[in-house]
Amino acid sequence: MAQNRHQALGLSDDTVLEMYETMLLARKLDERMWLLNRAGKIPFVISCQGQEAAQVGAAFALDRTKDYVLPYYRDMGVVLTFGMTARELMLAAFAKAEDPNSGGRQMPGHFGQKKNRIVTGSSPVTTQVPHAVGFALAAKMEKKDFVAFVTFGEGSSNQGDFHEGANFAGVHKLPVIFMCENNQYAISVPISKQLACEKVSDRAVGYGMPGYTVDGTDPLEVYRVVKEAADRARRGEGPTLIEAVTYRLTSHSSDDDHRVYRTEEELAEVRAKDPIITFSNYLKETGVLTDERDEEIQARVMKEVNEATDYAEKAPYAEPEHALRYVYAEE
Repeated sequence: MAQNRHQALGLSDDTVLEMYETMLLARKLDERMWLLNRAGKIPFVISCQGQEAAQVGAAFALDRTKDYVLPYYRDMGVVLTFGMTARELMLAAFAKAEDPNSGGRQMPGHFGQKKNRIVTGSSPVTTQVPHAVGFALAAKMEKKDFVAFVTFGEGSSNQGDFHEGANFAGVHKLPVIFMCENNQYAISVPISKQLACEKVSDRAVGYGMPGYTVDGTDPLEVYRVVKEAADRARRGEGPTLIEAVTYRLTSHSSDDDHRVYRTEEELAEVRAKDPIITFSNYLKETGVLTDERDEEIQARVMKEVNEATDYAEKAPYAEPEHALRYVYAEE
């Protein structure tokens, strides 16, 4: 039997099974959204496929009763862990009135839900980073016990928002975790043309914080390093930069064709590192997951995806006269 790594991290068998099911739900929702897009039923998909391990591993390492997450557009695994439902994500994909993120006003991937401390993102990339630093500053000023957790792609790590946010957080020793989900491509631009340094985490030293690069296809390794960063932040020791190296299994979005800039050989290599498969294999090798249990989980997830799809497709759109609601203050 394989080494039981999750118990060494203090994770029970039930918890890692919940992690696996959350990863699987994110994947199956994403796959369904691509089918709906190709059928002309939803306008746009920006995919989480290949990055679920980093997202779920990180989110499980946080305190879901008090921490704030500022996700970027691929973070379906993060928001599912923090309490958003499959139905709510499908309502957003169909741009229906009940969409909790924006009432059908925003593109998919613009997550936001106050009750679960999921902070609304903007369309310009990386703007969530200074917002997260602001939340962390508030925690320090008001002496509140929460950590701000923010994610972004490696392309975003080249934006001014990242550098300004990281510098401010480092100077003021703020309780914020920066996690770069490095999926190797900023749309069609490979990382070799994005960074002059070897790793995104190499940048941490310039901002006076520790930096770590971890295998983003391994949820347990991501859990470990994010948990350490969260504990460090709660002790008042400041921010951490984490680079989770992942692989984007799909095109950048439903409007992109990655075959233009990725070879079939590269794609085959990427698919061999699929975190859903590798984590499933680990759980089976440790005796936590049986084939029968896996079939139960798969069936439960697909039932949830089917019900969410049916509900969202039949749900009403927002009334046209409500288009300007919430743009200005209302009585």
